[in-house]
Amino acid sequence: MDEQPGLSDEYRTASPWPLFVALGFAVLEVGVFLGAFPVAVAGVVLFGGSVTGILRESGYVTRTWGVLAALGAAFGLLGGALVATQVAPGGVDPVAVVADPNGVVGRGLAVVVGGVMLVAAAVAGGVAGRSEGRGV
Repeated sequence: MDEQPGLSDEYRTASPWPLFVALGFAVLEVGVFLGAFPVAVAGVVLFGGSVTGILRESGYVTRTWGVLAALGAAFGLLGGALVATQVAPGGVDPVAVVADPNGVVGRGLAVVVGGVMLVAAAVAGGVAGRSEGRGV
């Protein structure tokens, strides 16, 4: 007799990725709206990583590092565009902009840094995967 009637091995368990996608999006928004640089960066990294994970788990992609790099590049471009709209195009001193950003520039820089971290993670993961002989 079955010890657990109604349960079968053919049913999949629930995926944890939707929780992390929602959490990453919420942390990203809170960090950007409040201007909290580390919170916004952590939100970008969590959101990008969990979107990549959910795409991999659902079978939409097979090469996760490329997707992670593409998401990082997209965040970097969006953050860069946000910064570019707030900085005068003539004499831009990047050190001064980073050292004392206004509200919008600081938020854009946080998104850029998060995007760069995603791209760096994708490159490092791809290199580590190739050095171990696994197809990435």
